[in-house]
Amino acid sequence: MADQILDAKGLNCPLPILRTKKALKDLAVGGSLEVLATDPGAVKDFEAFCRTTGNELVSSAVEGDVFKFVIKRVN
Repeated sequence: MADQILDAKGLNCPLPILRTKKALKDLAVGGSLEVLATDPGAVKDFEAFCRTTGNELVSSAVEGDVFKFVIKRVN
């Protein structure tokens, strides 16, 4: 279970990433954030976001039309 949940459903790129970046700043190092999104581009966006920021993409899943990402804050 994630420490915090961010509902970014209905938002298009780049808003889910921008809101995730802001939410991660408020999270303690080692904490996890679950992001819910409906933008199909979010899958590649979150992979790239985690790769460039150094945070860990713990999981990525799809339930219906909702993409779920769990990101662990590393730094």
